[in-house]
Amino acid sequence: MSAPERIPPRSVTAADPAAAVLLAEGELTVRGRIREASNAALYCTVTHEGRQAACVYKPVAGERPLWDFPDGTLAGREVAAHAVSEATGWGLVPPTVLRDGPYGEGMCQLWIETAPGAELLALVDGEEPEPGWKAVGFAEVGEGRTALLVHADDERLRRLAVLDAVINNADRKGGHLLPTAEGLLYGIDHGVTFNAEDKLRTLLWGWAGEPLTAEALDVLEGLRTALTGTGALTAALTPLITRAEIDATRARVETLLATGTHPQPGGDWPAIPWPPV
Repeated sequence: MSAPERIPPRSVTAADPAAAVLLAEGELTVRGRIREASNAALYCTVTHEGRQAACVYKPVAGERPLWDFPDGTLAGREVAAHAVSEATGWGLVPPTVLRDGPYGEGMCQLWIETAPGAELLALVDGEEPEPGWKAVGFAEVGEGRTALLVHADDERLRRLAVLDAVINNADRKGGHLLPTAEGLLYGIDHGVTFNAEDKLRTLLWGWAGEPLTAEALDVLEGLRTALTGTGALTAALTPLITRAEIDATRARVETLLATGTHPQPGGDWPAIPWPPV
């Protein structure tokens, strides 16, 4: 994701509690359009009480209809993904709010500057990954050749794989992974999440079938509590997704805790998005 133009450095970070207030209450100014996005995604600045940041604004009016998701719900799902990320304590999704903007209600998310040269995905020759990498599967690369798709054996990616399993992410591509110069990792583009049917489609299958880490199990226990009928996360999700989708999220958490393992690809839905970026 590239910005149409540069703006002054932001005055808040993703970890700053003021970021949500800035995004929700600040004045949005559209600077350009992010052409790589499949739905309308606008690169903006947001200004509030002397603070300014770059952000992405995705108006509901610019969402393309999808056969398997209700119209006009993608922005809310992006905000819901941030709410779950915050409940994990991992901070994997940039601050995201639902607000009014120049083109109506939409999702507004803090812009994340990425670190150049951070290798998280690769296509390699051979049938086994090198140390420090996890195999995803084989891919055709043209002229009858195949290559092994791999991702880094990185604890940040592993946390994101758990988050994706909880929110039922149907489109985890390489371009949705944003490593920063500070060593953090963020995931973006969560519009096709929380479907009540199993639609997990991701490039992060390297841990499929392996035991979840002790940290992940502790986080999932916390989500179980937060997703009870009176839980804080249930309250946060209720305006954003349907009751059936909240119930399905709760069921996915229960399944992960019961199996104690990372999920494996199912047979009724393509497991890997393509192209991978």
